[in-house]
Amino acid sequence: MTDTRIPVTLLTGFLGAGKTTLLNAVLGDASSERIAVIVNEFGEAGLDHDLIEHAEDDTILMRSGCLCCSIRGDLSRTIADLLKRRAPGAIARLARGGKQATPFDRIVIETTGLADPGPIMQTLQVDPVLAHATRLDGVVTVADAVNGPATLDAQFEAVSQAATADLIVLSKTDLVTPEQLARFEARLTAINPGARLLHAVRGDGVPEQIWGLSGLRPDAAVSDVLAWTRGTAPASPSAHDPLANLSGLAQPARTEPAAAPHDDRIGTASIVLDDPVPPDVFDIWLDTLINLRGPDILRVKGIVFLEDIEMPFVFHGVQHVFDAPVPMRNWPGHDRRSRIVVIARDISQPELQRSLDMLRARMTRDPEPTPSNEVFIP
Repeated sequence: MTDTRIPVTLLTGFLGAGKTTLLNAVLGDASSERIAVIVNEFGEAGLDHDLIEHAEDDTILMRSGCLCCSIRGDLSRTIADLLKRRAPGAIARLARGGKQATPFDRIVIETTGLADPGPIMQTLQVDPVLAHATRLDGVVTVADAVNGPATLDAQFEAVSQAATADLIVLSKTDLVTPEQLARFEARLTAINPGARLLHAVRGDGVPEQIWGLSGLRPDAAVSDVLAWTRGTAPASPSAHDPLANLSGLAQPARTEPAAAPHDDRIGTASIVLDDPVPPDVFDIWLDTLINLRGPDILRVKGIVFLEDIEMPFVFHGVQHVFDAPVPMRNWPGHDRRSRIVVIARDISQPELQRSLDMLRARMTRDPEPTPSNEVFIP
């Protein structure tokens, strides 16, 4: 089964990190697919004029055949208008001299500044037209090795961008020492252990590596799904007192958080369950988690084996909004462990550990949870 929806990539980045350089590299790559790029404003996008074939109102046709447009109104309407242009005749009128243009194969959305990618991901999920015609292909964050550490210190939004990324492109790596680069990489890995790190100088060799990052597609390879749901190493077992509710999570305290480095506000929890999960138990656990702490859940993703169902399901959510689960029909039969990754802010390790213990206790119908599965937050 092949997903025919148009893949959408979110391109985020620290201020001055080289996001525009990467965007121009994508637009100028003749080997790339036909791409429609959505930017906030052409003046802010910094498009390379040597790459432009023709401009008309809010649309620019690139020499590579890619299409670039600016947001007019809201993002949903902008993407919907793009979808209407997919007919060859609709795009051909933009080509100088009536030259035939090829319909685009994918969409790249470039966010401005330190924008949070969460609302954009939610737009793709909740808008019925977009959910039917498009799918999230991945979140790419550009972080420069020179100013990146200072940006993480100063801007929590930058930490959120790193935490939600599937791929972090490290720019300006030639301007720092190996020791400085290693420290920055270690910091990014601590924030988001599941993200792949890629070195880039002026965007060289990057375009072909930013596609196909999501494991949420029926034709995804098993190795891709496992990499996409990769989490942290498990912590040492420790006993926790059970809570009354299934999720194990208390309502967030109504007090101001104590001052702490921005990195410490992000937690990544990796859960591995050895046995298939009863569907009602999983639904109630996840629903309670989202109802109690939904605004703090940056991303939830994983692959879950449910009782009495042979194939696993891949799922993905942002805060309280979830994509439709995707069955993995080509999954080999030897590994039936469920893997869940939670990327959250301002949720403590003990809370998430209790949540996991309660889930396992309900799975086995034990009266008390036992900490044989672990969750770890760096």
